Amino acid sequence: MSQEPDLNQLDTADELIAERRAGEIGDTPEDMHPWMRFIVGNIDILNNWAGRLTCLMLVPIIFAMIYEVVARKVFVAPTDWAYDTSRMFSGAMFMLGAGYALMRGVHIRADFLFRNFSLRTQASIDTTLYLLFYFPAMLFFFWVSAEYTIKAWVSWERSMDTALMAPLAPARSAMPIGALLLLLQGVAELFRAIHQMGGTLGRRVLQFLPVYVIVLAALFGNTFFPDIVGLGGILDRDIKGAGGLSPEMIGAIMIGVMLIAIFVGFPISFTLIFLGFAFGAWGFGSKLVFYLQTLQFNNVMLEQTLAAVPLFVFMGIMMEQAGLMERLFTSVQLMLSRTRGALYLAVLFVSTIFAAATGIVGASVTILGIMAAKTMNRSGYDVRLAAGTITAGGTLGILIPPSIMLVVMGPVLEVPVTDLFAAAIIPGILLASIYAAYALIRCWLNPNLGPALPEDQQPVTSDYYWLEAILVISSIIMLFTLMIMGLSGSFAGMFPGSSLIIPLGWAVVMYFASRWVRDTKPKGFFFSDLWHEFFMGLVPPSALVAFALGSILFGWATPTEGAGCGAFGALLLSLAYRKFTIGKFYEALIKTLEISVLILFLVAASNFFGAVFSRLGTPMMLTEFLLSWDMSATMILIIIMAMIFLLGWPLEWVPIVLIIVPILIPVLIQLDINLVWFGILVAVNLQTAWLSPPVALSAYFLKGVVPDWDLKDIYIGMMQFMVIQLIGLTLIFIFPQIALWLPTLIYGE
Repeated sequence: MSQEPDLNQLDTADELIAERRAGEIGDTPEDMHPWMRFIVGNIDILNNWAGRLTCLMLVPIIFAMIYEVVARKVFVAPTDWAYDTSRMFSGAMFMLGAGYALMRGVHIRADFLFRNFSLRTQASIDTTLYLLFYFPAMLFFFWVSAEYTIKAWVSWERSMDTALMAPLAPARSAMPIGALLLLLQGVAELFRAIHQMGGTLGRRVLQFLPVYVIVLAALFGNTFFPDIVGLGGILDRDIKGAGGLSPEMIGAIMIGVMLIAIFVGFPISFTLIFLGFAFGAWGFGSKLVFYLQTLQFNNVMLEQTLAAVPLFVFMGIMMEQAGLMERLFTSVQLMLSRTRGALYLAVLFVSTIFAAATGIVGASVTILGIMAAKTMNRSGYDVRLAAGTITAGGTLGILIPPSIMLVVMGPVLEVPVTDLFAAAIIPGILLASIYAAYALIRCWLNPNLGPALPEDQQPVTSDYYWLEAILVISSIIMLFTLMIMGLSGSFAGMFPGSSLIIPLGWAVVMYFASRWVRDTKPKGFFFSDLWHEFFMGLVPPSALVAFALGSILFGWATPTEGAGCGAFGALLLSLAYRKFTIGKFYEALIKTLEISVLILFLVAASNFFGAVFSRLGTPMMLTEFLLSWDMSATMILIIIMAMIFLLGWPLEWVPIVLIIVPILIPVLIQLDINLVWFGILVAVNLQTAWLSPPVALSAYFLKGVVPDWDLKDIYIGMMQFMVIQLIGLTLIFIFPQIALWLPTLIYGE
């Protein structure tokens, strides 16, 4: 019999991470050369300390956002420092943590081919690409960003887009420091790869390193000190415009090379940076492209909307640590115990709630697998349908707001994140409803797929069970209706604090009414204990999400402020449920840093790549090419969706949203396609990455915690729901108002 997994030992917050490095920090193989062990171990320790200190920068971001919301709404005295504090700390955090992330192995790779290579082949690829891609790019980035930062210190440059006019030099210093830490960690990773290669090849690479350092130094010196080195600008003279190709064609080649290069298996961020350098130097000169990267990284560091990413990630991790999902699942399965397919419905209901609360697919799939699989097996549920509901329900986290993917997609599409949040709500509920309808219909046609729970497992209830259900559920619906009305301003002007007092008043009525029923039991009527568990598992996380999301949608707070309130609220819930410890809190900060660096560093790298691509003029050429096809806008959009669907099989959503989507934006604008609608189509489309091979990480998360289920059955179950998801995508494509009705209702045309 397989050993039952321990939830506390599972790492469920890293579904985007290709290969987290295990082992103690600073550990090195005993057969590695002593001098290499000394260098590698100490660099690891240095970057570990950098990461452990950098993650603490999230605390002032949360404080700044909470203070800003309270000051503006309660004291009517908004700050002039919170905006700059949040974006500068967030930007500095992902830059300073980049070396730590590389040390931990969390920079995302398109590794579905790479992972199948032998260890020696993997090491050979990494060694080659570190020497060709990584070190030139990081060295040049370090130098240019250092120059850029020194100028900011000397002139005491200030931001010009805020009333505070905050000095930029302190936050900007994170760029050269982060680049230096990346350079150092690159040395450690190179030595690891050389050691793993071993044999004659490894020794030859070590012998070649002094020559490589001299060549790289000459290239660097010629670029920045041509008068001293004396090579006369050979880089620009020999590379710029080589081959007589137009810049537009160079950009087209750049895209083709990128699509091949990212599948080699090297971290995508560094691949994009090098390609940006190489093709930018070829197309319009080396000096300009080096400064272009620094400016793009600086812009991402100062993009305040992206500060919501670490806040929402932290909120999700803390909610997962609070253990509310288990409590809600248990109560829902008991509430529906007399219904065929009750466990399917319980899984989908809980996954929908926690999609909004956490947005972490790995956490949802893993915890649902642990909670539901054992009961499903004992109750005789169909393994394939069970696996499909668990994995499909878990994927809702990347669509239902507040979704990290939508936060990242907003600046890419240049549309408000609030519009994307509003547009995603109904499609998310639609998909969850279709999943549930499919499971129920299957159980209705074949009761053996999901039999009702045995009577000995059904809860004790009064003779008025349905009255219990109606009263509890309708009371909860009324509570959330009053909360939404309060956030939307429906109670404004009734009396001071009415938006808060009316929902709280209804909660007080619910509490005392339930106490009275419990004490008096009128005519034998009472509320079952399961309703208390249901309420405690559902209302706190849902209320937190409703407040955070509602405050964003109805203009009470910006996405970053709402995310800050959500992060703080999740911390309070963890305290209230007695799940908070200093160790878990710090662990949440570390995980937040890792996932945030993974996303935001790739945002910056892809922005640089996109800026080079745009500077070459290729987007306009591609737009004219696509528009020259004798096709309608609908057909072109179908082709685009098919391409994204296919790319979603080997790639995660991050590179698709950050690399592929920006290339398509000029075409979409020319075709007059609503970008909010397009963003939701992409989001729904990309859920297939979790439900389709060869990546299908949901299958591996589920297999890891339910080893008794055959991977083939898990795949077949997932594929059923992938087809259902395509039906949902088709409905949203045919009826755009499914996505656009709610944002139109809230914000107008």
